[in-house]
Amino acid sequence: MGAGMAQLEGYYFSAALSCTFLVSCLLFSAFSRALREPYMDEIFHLPQAQRYCEGHFSLSQWDPMITTLPGLYLLSVGVVKPASWIFGWSEHVVCSIGMLRFVNLLFSVGNFYLLYLLFRKVQPRHKAASGVQRILSTLTLAVFPTLYFFNFLYYTEAGSMFFTLFAYLMCLYGNHKTSALLGFCGFMFRQTNIIWAVFCAGNVIAQKLTEAWKTELQKKKEERLPPIKGPFSEFRKIFQFLLAYSMSFKNLSMLFLLTWPYLLLMFLFCVFVVVNGGIVIGDRSSHEACLHFPQLFYFFSFTLFFSFPHLLSPSKIRAFLCLVWKRRIQFFMITLVSLFLVWKFTYAHKYLLADNRHYTFYVWKRVFQRYEIVKYLLVPIYIFAGWSIADSLKSKSVFWNLMFFICLFTVTVPQKLLEFRYFILPYVIYRLNIPLPPVSRLVCELGCYAVVNFLTFYVFLNKTFQWPNSQDIQRFMW
Repeated sequence: MGAGMAQLEGYYFSAALSCTFLVSCLLFSAFSRALREPYMDEIFHLPQAQRYCEGHFSLSQWDPMITTLPGLYLLSVGVVKPASWIFGWSEHVVCSIGMLRFVNLLFSVGNFYLLYLLFRKVQPRHKAASGVQRILSTLTLAVFPTLYFFNFLYYTEAGSMFFTLFAYLMCLYGNHKTSALLGFCGFMFRQTNIIWAVFCAGNVIAQKLTEAWKTELQKKKEERLPPIKGPFSEFRKIFQFLLAYSMSFKNLSMLFLLTWPYLLLMFLFCVFVVVNGGIVIGDRSSHEACLHFPQLFYFFSFTLFFSFPHLLSPSKIRAFLCLVWKRRIQFFMITLVSLFLVWKFTYAHKYLLADNRHYTFYVWKRVFQRYEIVKYLLVPIYIFAGWSIADSLKSKSVFWNLMFFICLFTVTVPQKLLEFRYFILPYVIYRLNIPLPPVSRLVCELGCYAVVNFLTFYVFLNKTFQWPNSQDIQRFMW
């Protein structure tokens, strides 16, 4: 019976992957017909990849406007160059815009498979329906609108996602040297991916801390020690445990032996930052780090919007309101702090205010800029979204949650520019780790993603416009 179910799940997976790839190829064809020339950031990425494809690797050939490392270009050359040797295609064909964009479509297939493997590893497999839920969850995340759109352009998103997911998978299987190597590949696509290599190390540490914490609780239960009481008693207990755990040389040496590949990668990253004079290469004027705390609130809202079947329901709202009333002093303090962070640390990047091709331009203009008070009125929604996200992760250990939210904070808050692309990786990591939702919610989520994707692609391909001082065709995108 079990073997039959596994075989059936394999058929369903193959069908889902094949259908998704077929639809993606049709969309890719439509993109290729509509976009004969590089668009948006492709005006930097494509010529650089073509220079690499022609064998020009010298620093003098590097475009100073590019701010990421050359992982995408190097891998693209490694994929398209063999095609010229095997099929006898000319350099003009293998280094063409279409061939380079197709590399990201290949990454999307890899991402689909990695997502499925991660769901199999992360989620327990004791339910009869879990096979269908895993495949539906994989399909849903594979067509997640913000990620799926960039499979058809020559951007770093698809490759960045591939190596980060692969590193996470290897980490979960305990192959930490391979995970760190893949983390380095992800870093070569986008420097901020180093945070997700740290997350892999954090995952290992969280696992060991959870084991030690359970042992500690069992010991206290057997000794029948009186529990610590007070509003922050749980935090105090965890803090005392972490302090005691970190004082043990045996514990620290064990963690070092487990995580040394990640520590070596972090050391190399620090060397890179010192030598480079910062995390950004090329044009740094538009990528200055700052403490943009509301980015965390924007991510919460983004997640609430795209995961609303799992995070938004009458019962969730009732539970939240009951908790607010029960712990009104704590929530009052959280609200005050949030209002202060919105007041003092809200920034509007020059690109956000000037580039009307991105959806974020219209979100900012029509929501945040319309009335000054709106950004403060949204604070209760941010708090609900944050609570709902944390509540959906309660099946994970407190230490896993701690590691995840530290990494989320580190990857979002220093970014001055509000851009939905920056939320893709943390969203996918979050979505992988919530319990498998019921099939009805997954179908609802998948249906909503399909509608958003249809509208996004339709608008991008058909609703073009021109700027007054330019003859170039402009398009709306994420």
